[in-house]
Formats: sequence, C-alpha cells, structure tokens
Amino acid sequence: MRVWYNKIHDSRRTLVDCDQDTIQVGRDADNTIVLKSPLVSKHQAVVSANNGRLHLENVGINSCMVGDVEVIGGEAIDFAPGETVRIWPFTLTFESEEAAPIGRGEMEAHLRTIMADLELRIHRKLLERFDLYELQTNRIGDTESVLVLEKNIEDVCRELQLFDGGNEALLDEVIGLTLRDLIINQLILETDREETDGLSRLTKNEFDVPATLVPERETELQNLIRFARERLGIEDNTDLSTKISRVETSFSEVFPLVRPHLHQELKRYVILRSMKKDLKDIVFGFGPLQDLLRAPTITEIMVVKSDQIYVERDGTVELSGRRFISDKVTESIIERIVSEVGRRIDKSQPLVDARLPDGSRVNAIIPPLAVRGPCLTIRKFPAHRFAMDDLIDLGSITSSAAMFLRACVIDRRNILVSGGTGTGKTTMLNVLSSFIPHKDRIVTIEDTTELQLHQDHVVTLESKPANVEGTGEYTIRDLVKNALRMRPDRIVVGECRGGEALDMLQAMNTGHDGSMTTIHANNTDDVLRRLEILVLMAVELPVISIQRQIASAVDIVVQITRMPGGKRCVTQISEVAGYDPDRNGLIVTDIYSFRDGQHLRPTGYMPTFVDSLIEKDLLKLEFLYGDMATPAD
Repeated sequence: MRVWYNKIHDSRRTLVDCDQDTIQVGRDADNTIVLKSPLVSKHQAVVSANNGRLHLENVGINSCMVGDVEVIGGEAIDFAPGETVRIWPFTLTFESEEAAPIGRGEMEAHLRTIMADLELRIHRKLLERFDLYELQTNRIGDTESVLVLEKNIEDVCRELQLFDGGNEALLDEVIGLTLRDLIINQLILETDREETDGLSRLTKNEFDVPATLVPERETELQNLIRFARERLGIEDNTDLSTKISRVETSFSEVFPLVRPHLHQELKRYVILRSMKKDLKDIVFGFGPLQDLLRAPTITEIMVVKSDQIYVERDGTVELSGRRFISDKVTESIIERIVSEVGRRIDKSQPLVDARLPDGSRVNAIIPPLAVRGPCLTIRKFPAHRFAMDDLIDLGSITSSAAMFLRACVIDRRNILVSGGTGTGKTTMLNVLSSFIPHKDRIVTIEDTTELQLHQDHVVTLESKPANVEGTGEYTIRDLVKNALRMRPDRIVVGECRGGEALDMLQAMNTGHDGSMTTIHANNTDDVLRRLEILVLMAVELPVISIQRQIASAVDIVVQITRMPGGKRCVTQISEVAGYDPDRNGLIVTDIYSFRDGQHLRPTGYMPTFVDSLIEKDLLKLEFLYGDMATPAD
C-alpha cells in the first residue's frame, strides 16, 4: 500500500510505501505513518486493505474526514483508493498501485509554489545587482527603470539555466497556468471603462505588457489567446464574472487543443513574460495581490502568512495558491499600500487600517503583534455600485420590503443597519443613501471612506489616527460633533462602534431626522442592547435615560444575515415604537421577518408612522402587504 500525505497548506507531499495490508496512523513514533502535530491523537486511525477496498477505523479521540463524511472516535468506514482522508492538519491519499493523481486545485497550488520559489531566487539575485527600493522610488513616469529591470531578469534566468532541457517537463505544466492567467487579465482590461473608472490603478496595470516585448512572439501569443477564448465560448457572455468563472473552470479542457501550437520558443517567451510581470508587481505594485485585486469574482483577500493567501469567492473561502516570496516582501507591500493614504506601519505602530486607491478596505498587522508573520485582510470595493434592484434580483430583499425602506428614507426616518462582519451592512447603507433627495445636504463620516453617494451635495469626512508624536488624532466621535456644526440635513455614519453612538443619537434627536448608521449585532433586539453599551462607553447615564433617548431617536432597524451558503439576506425590519414604562424597556416590533427561514415576509404589523407614508403618497398598502399570502417553497 502506498500512502501520500502532506500538511493541508503545503503542496509538497511525502510518500510512504509499505508492504503490510494494515497500517497505523498517529502522532507517536511507533505508527506506520507518523503525523507530527498535537492536533493528531497518539494512535489516530487503523487503515486496512481488502479486495481493492480500504477500511478505516478511527481509534483516536479527534474526528477525521473521509471524503465528505466525518468519522468520529470509535467509528469505521469503507472507502475506495484515491479518496482523500483528512486528519487535521494533514491530507492523506491511499493508493494500491500508483501515486494518487493531484487534483486541479492541488496542482495549481503546487505549480504556483514552484514559481514563487523560482521568483524568490531571481529576486535575491536582483538585490545583489542593484537597489530595488531606489529603482521603485525613482520610477515616476520613467520606462527606463522598467526596461533595466526586465533585462536583468532575463540575465538572471540565463544564469539559473531556467530554460535548459532538464526543466522542459515542468515548464510544460506551468505554461497552461500562465496562459489561463493571461486570458483572465485580458478580460479584465477589456471591461468597460465606465464600470472600472474608480479601479484604474488596479485594472490598467502597465506591467501586463513587457517593455522588452518581441512583436513576433506577441502576435503568436495573442492569436493563441483568441483561439482559446473561442473554444471556451465566453464571447457571448456580457458579465465579466461569468466569463472569468468559465475560464477558471474550463480552461483545463481547452488547453489540450492549444498545446500543439506552443513551440519551444513561444513557451519560453510566455513564461519569461509572466515572471517579468510578477516581479514588476513586487517591485512597483502589490505583488501576488495585484491579479487577485482585479478579479471581480473575488470579494475578500486574506493573507494569513506569506505563503498562505486565502480568498472569498461566491461566499466561499478558499486557498488561492498565490504566495509572497518572503515575509520581508509582504511587509514592504503592506507599507506601500498604507503609505498611499498617508498612514504608516512599523514596529512602533504594528496595526493599521487603510484603503486602496479603488476604496477597498485594508487591515494590516505585523510582528510583534502578528506572531506568524505579516497578516493582511482586504475587503474589496465592488466596481459595480449595487442598487436596490440588484439586491432584489439577488434575493437579498423582497420588492415590498424595498419599497417600504425607500419610503422610510424619503420620509426622514432614522435607520440603523445591523449585522455581523461581512454581511453587507455598508452595501445596504449605500443603497439606502441613494434614496435621499438631491436637495438635502449630507455629511458622511467613516473610518475609511467606503460610501459612494450619488448626490452632489455630499461632504465626506474620514477619521485620522495619531501621528508619530502621538498627536493629531481625530476620531469618529470628533467628526460627529463637528458635523453638527456643518448644517447637515442628514448625517450618515459608516459604523458606530464606540462613544460616537451617543452623539449620533443626539443628532437624530435634534433636527437631523433621516440619519443612518450601521452597527454590529445578531438581531434587532440585540442592536438596542448593544447601543446602550456603546452609549455607556461615552458617558455614565441611567439605562432608562438611554433607552428613552433611543426610543425617540431610532425609527427603523434593518437586520442583515449571512446565510450558510454565503448569500446575504435582510432577515428583519423592525420598528422601535417607543418606551414601555410598565416593562421598563423598549417596544420593538417586527414589520418584516424571516419567519419560515426562506423568505422575508410582512408580519401584518402596521408601523406607527404608516399614515405619514400613505399621506405623502410614498407607499401603497398593497406594496407593503401584497406578498403576505405567498406560499412557502
């Protein structure tokens, strides 16, 4: 029996070839396969072979996975050779005769690891030749520096004998991945300029085409890409995300048709072209994040450590296969990101919030706070501004609930949008803000600017951290206080997470009706309890006084929940109807709720201000209650 195993985040696999029909797996040295991790039991599992089938008995305390089936301690399961067994943090594959085939995702991660190792060697050689930092800082509209870098990359590749005969088999595998990346980048660059105007820094990457291009090879390459795109059948699709998904999932089927047209010189040119781009991205751009930032199918990028970059795609978190070539390079690119918005990160200030040129939110933390190395989280700012129609089409909200919220905004009702991290609170705030009449003067206040309002009369304020001397800090609370002196009709705060909640409530109570903000909470009842705590962070007041202030300030609470499959849905719309002195508590009643776990439905409760909405012709009752009788699926 042959067993291949590796740590889940390591593409390099170890082979154990044993003659026995029964093997033991565990942490202790007396096991046939020793998995050195405290998360593995001393004796975890016994695997035996019989008539071409395999039998696993879990004899440890911890559970393990065989395919998609969890096997807890004391249980057993039969499975076929080649099926993946996961004993965290290891993956094992049992084969009777030959090595297990590597899946598409594992193969991609393996090839990207090899390319990253090679680029690290080239990067070290380049550092020996000249000062890359000086090259980067002096390259302002100067193509000469880029040309010098590319020629040095070519020289280093010759030194390392990259294209010698011994590497041909590996280069044949790498070429497919490289061509797929080129097609995706080309699709992004072809996107309508109007849709990506705010993303110009990220989408129009000047390093995609080499300064040392060979016209003949470039023509051959573009013909091959055109041929592959035709075979993929993506030209009829208008949606960029659909096109990219098609390339990512189907290119492996088309590549065998492309391979015969790749002669040796073209292969070398394409791979060298790709390495030049990657290294230029490291020196001048955002390194391996550059392409991830431009891909519209990716909504979040999470760097756990230099060789572990996760992405969120379609609501699912997965390992990207990309990696930084070293911790030093990771820190350098983090510094480059935060310096662009006038912020800094170093050992004296190892934690920072910032944003990219397109508005994407960035959080970075480096040693000594991040023990395993620099950690970076980027929540991408969507190129497409969602409108309420989009949320209805996505099933995030019903049309009647959307009509109701629109009427509330126009009628100057104060609204709290609540939910967990990544549920889409800011997106909803953006959408609701679009209903504010253009004649109103709006002041927006955020830690990092994310809101994009369509109105003309908008004042955008952003908080500022302390400088090197520890002075000059301006918090959200400072800005809310200042906004009250700016004659706003409405105040929109990106998020209340501290003492600014008190100032926000006071603003809502002193003539700034129609203001909005977001808050972290699990449901509409928890929102108000959390709001009480936030106010207490600012000032010592009796809870009854705080509750009365909330009752007179807040009209509507919109709760957003992230469902198990990654879909975001509005699950509650509630009215804060006042304060009940008999119960000594707030009166909160659902207007819409996710009662059957599948649909947002009206509860039948009439909000106290419904007469105002109807009198102003903002809402018809049939819109509010027309779908109450909709049958559950």
